[in-house]
Formats: sequence, structure tokens, C-alpha cells
Amino acid sequence: DAAIARGADLVTMTADDFPLPRLAPRLREVRRAVLHGRGFALIRGWPSTERSLQQCAFAFRGIGAHLGEAISQNGKGHVLGHVANLGLDYADPTTRGYQTRAELAYHVDAGDIVGLLCIRPSRSGGQSKVASSTTVWNEVVRRRPDLARALTQPYPFSRWGEVGAGQMRWFELPLFQHHGGRLVAAIVRTAIEKAQAFDDAPRLTAAQVEAMDVVQAIADEDGVRLDMDFRPGDMQFLCNHSTLHSRTAYEDWPEQDRRRHLLRLWLASDDGPALPSNYVTRFQGATRGGRPNGINVPGVKLVAPLEPV
Repeated sequence: DAAIARGADLVTMTADDFPLPRLAPRLREVRRAVLHGRGFALIRGWPSTERSLQQCAFAFRGIGAHLGEAISQNGKGHVLGHVANLGLDYADPTTRGYQTRAELAYHVDAGDIVGLLCIRPSRSGGQSKVASSTTVWNEVVRRRPDLARALTQPYPFSRWGEVGAGQMRWFELPLFQHHGGRLVAAIVRTAIEKAQAFDDAPRLTAAQVEAMDVVQAIADEDGVRLDMDFRPGDMQFLCNHSTLHSRTAYEDWPEQDRRRHLLRLWLASDDGPALPSNYVTRFQGATRGGRPNGINVPGVKLVAPLEPV
């Protein structure tokens, strides 16, 4: 409420703009655990159904500011995103999964950390699932070392039509890379499949396709997968470099004001793990601190809309 009253800017907000004297020490622990420990955290208890959407947005954005710098999530420059069914066709080359109610394959997002705040859950389905990408890699190596080699080859990814300065409409990146003493993952299967529509993008080999199938299957196994049912007010934070996440398909409420609605943040953390250079030369750009910088299209200003668009 204090941040709203003084006109704090959701786009440029920093931890100094949103002081949390009692919670900040816990958030430093969360930040370390997400970036350098288990790879995820769940913060529960924000009364999202008792607060306005503006209050929810400021609370979530303020907590996120203690974990990293908010970066653009799409070609519209959104630093505050909305995960909601907009009725779009997922088969469209430019449609992103978060704009639909479809099941999502295990994937990572851009930036160091992805955060979600559940304003309202769906009528049914929409279960969050997370898995350690390092565990998945170790199991692929143990079971199918031939496919593990395929996963270290470059895969073409579509940019969904959101092309930054000096970028092509697709880029290449291995799905798993060893760097700085740890494993770094980058998997967005739908972006890889949609890149196959481009005549100038390399064709996937049979081994590469099978390797993606095996990654998805292992990530979804009991003992590897962790299921998380979002309750109103839940805030989930994941490290993109070490954690895969997915979502089951969902059925929404017919009433517009009851439909599933999550807020999303992509965060760049200056104390994040060391990354291969191709993360900021091919995959994303770089922040002033050298961290992955999300999706930036020339001439598009950063904004923080309070409604799904």
C-alpha cells in the first residue's frame, strides 16, 4: 500500500523501493536456495483473493525485486506477465503456451529465475510440475548415453516472431551444457518444433527428437517429478538453469472473474550461476550486469500491465 501511495514504478522497482525489514532476510535465503541450492521455492500465504489486482501485482513485484531484476518476457516488453487463457490457438507459430489452457511440456523460461503468483486457480487441472534438470540429465546418461550426446548438440529454437536487434528469427543452443562446475539446461520443445517451419533452420535428427522424448518421459516419472497444486496467493520461484517445469491442461470456470489467473516474473540475478557465453550471444541479450536479459525488441519500451493482454 505504501508503494502504491507513493507512485512506485512497477517497471523499474528495486529492493530499495520495496523495503521488507522482516521478510528480506528470508528472501535472501530463498534467493540462495533457488540459484545455488534445490532450485525452487514456494512462498505461501499472500491473501490474493482479498486484495486488488494492483495490490497483488505490487506485492509480487516487490518480493521479486529482492530476488533479481525484472526483465522483458515477450515482444511487448512486459516485465509483469499474465498467465491466462486468451483463447489463442497454440498451433499458431507466434502463440505462447502461457496464453492457452493447453498442457505444457517440461521447459525453462528466460532469465535466471521465473516466478509465478497464483491469483486464482482453474476449475480443474493446471497442476504445476517441476523436476531437476540435473537429475534428468544423469538418468539419460545412465540409460541412454547415445541420446545424452545428442542433447549436447545445437538445437534450433524459434523466437516466436519476437526478434531482437541483430538476431535471426531462430537461434541454436544445446539443451544441456556443462559450465562452471554445474550443468546448465535450456529446453523449450515447442520453440524447437516451431523452428522446423523455417526453411533455413537445420532439420532435427531422429536422435535429437528421441532425446527430447526421453527427457520429457524421465522428468515426468514418479521420484523425479514434484507436483505442486497452486492455491490462491502461492508464489513459486524456479531457477531456469537447473529446474524444468511444466503444467497439466486445465478447465476454466465459465465466469470471467473466476478464471485461472497467474502473474509471472522473469528475473536476472547478479549472483546467478556462471553461464556459457551463448546464453547472452544467441539465446538472449545481456543486462548491464551480464545476466540473461529476456526478450527485447527494438523500439519496444518496458511496461507492467495490470490486466492480461
